[in-house]
Amino acid sequence: MEFLDPPFMQRALIAAVLVGVIAPAVGVYLVQRRQALMGDGIGHIAMTGVGLGFLLSTSPVWMATGVAVAGAVVMELIRWYGRTRGDIALAMLFYGGMAGGVLLINLSDTGSNANLTSYLFGSLATVAPEDITAISLLAAFVLLVTLGLRRQLFAVSQDEEFARVTGLPVRLLNLLVAVTAAVTVTVAMRVVGLLLVSALMVVPVAAAQQITRSFKVTFVLAVVIGVAVTLSGTITSYYQEVPPGATIVLLAIAVFVVLTLLAGPLARRRARRGEAAAADGCTLEVPAARPSPDDVRV
Repeated sequence: MEFLDPPFMQRALIAAVLVGVIAPAVGVYLVQRRQALMGDGIGHIAMTGVGLGFLLSTSPVWMATGVAVAGAVVMELIRWYGRTRGDIALAMLFYGGMAGGVLLINLSDTGSNANLTSYLFGSLATVAPEDITAISLLAAFVLLVTLGLRRQLFAVSQDEEFARVTGLPVRLLNLLVAVTAAVTVTVAMRVVGLLLVSALMVVPVAAAQQITRSFKVTFVLAVVIGVAVTLSGTITSYYQEVPPGATIVLLAIAVFVVLTLLAGPLARRRARRGEAAAADGCTLEVPAARPSPDDVRV
């Protein structure tokens, strides 16, 4: 347990746990909405915020949060009103965010390409005490949204038209998902890095989907996988001196492969149970007509 002795590892592990919880918690809604690459685009935009933080000698985490949230709002507006040119506008937004970050950080007196690399791919040694404070506050906001509004966000992610008919503020909830995704990206950039954070938001969810049949179970299992791979990747990075972000993502992909291989036998076992229940004269429970996070497969 010597990895717990260095103060920077203590901070890195705290950040890893928080990231492992909130990244899949937001990602499960993005996957359901078929917006799996949204986090990647927000990560490009957040680079401008990191550059501004160095240029203005302020916290890169908070500055990146503000820029990423603004970018997420613009992305959602483009999705609503972009029509046929929306993809071009989004591409310019993403590439402009990346270019702006590189330019601004090189214009600052304290920043350099080395500093930018730690935000792009994650770095254990650079997680400062003030970063932990910012990450904790932002993670609390993400959990409040993803858990407190779980049923509303699920309804919008499952079927926007149905949600609109039931009276839910669909556009406001969509905007809230986008903002929450932006906050998650900036929380995770110290551990996973801006260029890899999207994978941590998507891969644990995709892995959980291989063996689960309901939104609720997928949500819980994806979070468990997220915490497991972030902690394992952080500890491996300490001992092997490898990049934490890349290690975490590769571990998540390995879990996905393992669960995919297990999915076939599990499906056949469930089918045999269903056939046995039918043979015994049992009836299977039929879900209610209105979708619920507890009974709908994601």
